[in-house]
Amino acid sequence: MSERIRLAAVTKQYPSKGRSTAPPAIDGVDLSIEAGEIYGLIGRSGAGKSTLLRMINGLEKPTAGRVLVDGVDVHALAPSELRALRHGIGMVFQQFSLWNSRTVFGNIATPLKIAGWKDDAIARRVGELIDFVGLQGKAFARPRQLSGGQKQRVGIARAIAARPSILLSDEATSALDPQTTTGIVDLLRSVNREFGITIVVVTHEMDVVSALADRVSILSEGRVVESGDIHQILARPRHPVTAGLVGSYTGTTLTEREKDALRERFTGRRISVTVDAATAESPLLSRLARENGVDFAIIQGGVARVRSLPYGQLSLALHGDDAAVDRFIAQLGEHTEVIAW
Repeated sequence: MSERIRLAAVTKQYPSKGRSTAPPAIDGVDLSIEAGEIYGLIGRSGAGKSTLLRMINGLEKPTAGRVLVDGVDVHALAPSELRALRHGIGMVFQQFSLWNSRTVFGNIATPLKIAGWKDDAIARRVGELIDFVGLQGKAFARPRQLSGGQKQRVGIARAIAARPSILLSDEATSALDPQTTTGIVDLLRSVNREFGITIVVVTHEMDVVSALADRVSILSEGRVVESGDIHQILARPRHPVTAGLVGSYTGTTLTEREKDALRERFTGRRISVTVDAATAESPLLSRLARENGVDFAIIQGGVARVRSLPYGQLSLALHGDDAAVDRFIAQLGEHTEVIAW
């Protein structure tokens, strides 16, 4: 793969209304996104995800640093050059942003008309896209006649109409119900697979990014706190912010109050075990427990999968003599991460 997008030491500082200087919205971010991959930007509200996304197509200008698309410094371009660059970058929005006065056909055709396509070519392309996004029979419907999922399908078709090399998705599923979200995620994966479009996804929904992204960066207070392969990030988060996001999604993060309640209910030594293929797809836990004469109860936890690989966490209460329990924990720690409470 070749590098499609590069953010180098990017900072964004908005003017402060008060006398004191406000913290930067983006603070020294470095990112590299490869051509043809799906890259996720995850974080809670206010983390800087959307600001970062808007820098890629020049809607936001960094205070410092550089944003490169195919090696071109986006913010060094003249206005006419920036407009040309944007023809190669599609964008999908949370609230669909369709023109209510235009039909499905008209919404999808608009960027092609702006780009100077001829009418017969527009008709062919729009017809292809209506079929591709699953809106057969809706060409002359107005947005008010469509469901939320159908509106977002129009938005995706419009965003890829002019055959961009990059698609930016800003919380594209946040306004949708879970079943519709699954359909949109599947469609975005098809866009990536069928057309080779590089997709950058901003979301706070862990189920969306786990089903969609190849690699991710976790943002907090304008900084990237962790980046990596999606399974690596979900299975073994290293930063507390990442662990909190993953734990909230899988239901495995325990507060001290929850731990105290479990201590009252379950005797024995208590540990938390990171779940991966070694622990989820083999009898490792039961084998080591049997060999060391240790009994255990699963007192809390959860296991999910991304790209068919398991991840999650289990909390166990261990029973046996101290030496046996120590051996069990040590041997288990050779295969996965073990945290004693």
